[in-house]
Amino acid sequence: MCAVRDHELAVAQLRRSYAAVPPGQPVRLAKRTSNLFRPRSAPRSTGLDVSGLGGVLGVDPVARTAEVQGMCTYERLVDATLPHGLMPLVVPQLRTITLGGAVTGLGIESTSFHNGLPHESVIEMDLLTGAGDVVTATAQGEHADLFAAFPNSLGSLGYATRLRIELQPVRRHVALRNLRFTDLAELTDAIGEIIATGSWAGGSVDAMDGVMFSPGEAYLVLGSFTDDAPSVSDYTGQEIYYRSLRRRPHDALTTHDYLWRWDTDWFWCSAAFGVQHPVVRRLWPARWRRSDVYHRIVRLEHRHQVAARIDRWRGQPARERVVQDVEIPLEHMAEFLRWFTRRVGMTPVWLCPLRLREPAGKGSARSWPLYPLRPGQDYVNIGFWGSVPVAEGAADGDVNREIERAVSEAGGHKSLYSDAYYDRDSFDRLYGGDAWRAVRDRYDPEHRLTGLYEKAVARS
Repeated sequence: MCAVRDHELAVAQLRRSYAAVPPGQPVRLAKRTSNLFRPRSAPRSTGLDVSGLGGVLGVDPVARTAEVQGMCTYERLVDATLPHGLMPLVVPQLRTITLGGAVTGLGIESTSFHNGLPHESVIEMDLLTGAGDVVTATAQGEHADLFAAFPNSLGSLGYATRLRIELQPVRRHVALRNLRFTDLAELTDAIGEIIATGSWAGGSVDAMDGVMFSPGEAYLVLGSFTDDAPSVSDYTGQEIYYRSLRRRPHDALTTHDYLWRWDTDWFWCSAAFGVQHPVVRRLWPARWRRSDVYHRIVRLEHRHQVAARIDRWRGQPARERVVQDVEIPLEHMAEFLRWFTRRVGMTPVWLCPLRLREPAGKGSARSWPLYPLRPGQDYVNIGFWGSVPVAEGAADGDVNREIERAVSEAGGHKSLYSDAYYDRDSFDRLYGGDAWRAVRDRYDPEHRLTGLYEKAVARS
């Protein structure tokens, strides 16, 4: 745990490092890990010192809350809450995602069908603004506008130094039912029923996500917290989690291993590094089977373009990176998946149902203007991560632009952690441009922080 005095010293050091950034120079965090896939220019100034902001300030098992610093990873937070039989309401699937990052950049996981997104469980936040002030923002009160606009602002409205979040009780294990569907319409109906009732075939459902291998083969994974699991699986060794869905209708994991089930192999993307080959897997140290290790390898490739040069030497076409997570209304999920299979052809894809926490029609639904999902609407997050050949006569980015159009036509939204190609007017319409500018003008009157469009889309 981090002491309050240490936290105050860390915030003071952050403010000093912010004041030291020359006017006109871009502001960025000096952090060692990142889960972003957007292209970024080489930094021209020293990053903000967040070295002392990575801890847990406290866990209150009675109130079921945690006090957490902004750069604390979910891995560290889960290690602090599980001994109390508690976990965050939503735990994004990669270990090194930070609390502040999940709120300002969004996050999602298998509890999102009833717990929404991570920012919906935030009670209050301390935020360093573009004016260099630290303010405490809550849903009500003086800084409610900043509280509402901070999610999906990507650091363009400031940085979280402290967050108080809600926790939920959990059991020692998670029992899993892996349901196979050969028809996307039936899959759609099942997701809708589980969101509405919280149960399936007489059993309660605490967590739900899935994988589509093809439109004729998809799996819905239903998790239930339990203390009664005669045996549990281990997917941190030779076995690979996503492959188990095809051969195990029932499974169980410790709650800890369930929360990080996707991290060991970065979903299925570890195959690109050969880590799923049995021989390589035995030789590859277990401590390196982590998403942050794979991400560092990818960043090195982006910097040095070794694989791209080899492909050119072999006469193979250039490849376009297609790394996206999109929210599609449930009623359009099947149509979108069929289109995606025909046009992009990338499989598997991840499926994660989502519904904002506040119900529609009760007057209490919060507004999140920079990522305006509709209260009362069922969505499915569809995640796909890889690359496709650039077709003859096409340009790099064409496939991503098609995906953006298809998502908008389906009434959906896409996350902004990766490549985006919107023009500014379309971006402002989709991501609350007017609301963002109003909050930016209040809390960053000199516009020191990089704008949201510039962070998410502009390439320099």
